[in-house]
Amino acid sequence: MNSESIEQRLAKAMAELEATEAAVARAESELAHAEATVRSADRSVEVTVSAQGDMTALTFLNDKYRTMPAGQLAASVLEAVQEARARMARKVMATFEPFTKASTEAPELSGFDVDWNKIFGPGVLDGPKAGRRRGGARLRDEISEDPED
Repeated sequence: MNSESIEQRLAKAMAELEATEAAVARAESELAHAEATVRSADRSVEVTVSAQGDMTALTFLNDKYRTMPAGQLAASVLEAVQEARARMARKVMATFEPFTKASTEAPELSGFDVDWNKIFGPGVLDGPKAGRRRGGARLRDEISEDPED
């Protein structure tokens, strides 16, 4: 039988909960200004996204973009955005991962389950290298095949 009284266990659980709330607040504060910046593989564009995955900056590097076909430039932008979002999603996951584990001090606090795909959307965690190239190639074809007006 456990020698701790219910009051002691409750006090321990409350202290653990308060510590967790403070840690979550610190994590949210840290991520409020977090960014991920990625260059496309062809080094023609650089993209920055926020912790929410919103694109906050797009830079065309050198003057390479001036000579690129529209479809290729669009694919480079999409590739960089997707990779930046995937990197930021992994950072968010790493930041909040400790809160998904059960408490060592208060076993009653079991942590929480997170459906990361529901939060970030399907495929975000895969980045552009996991099945995204096909979509990028399709986009290039569609853009280059559109008749000029």
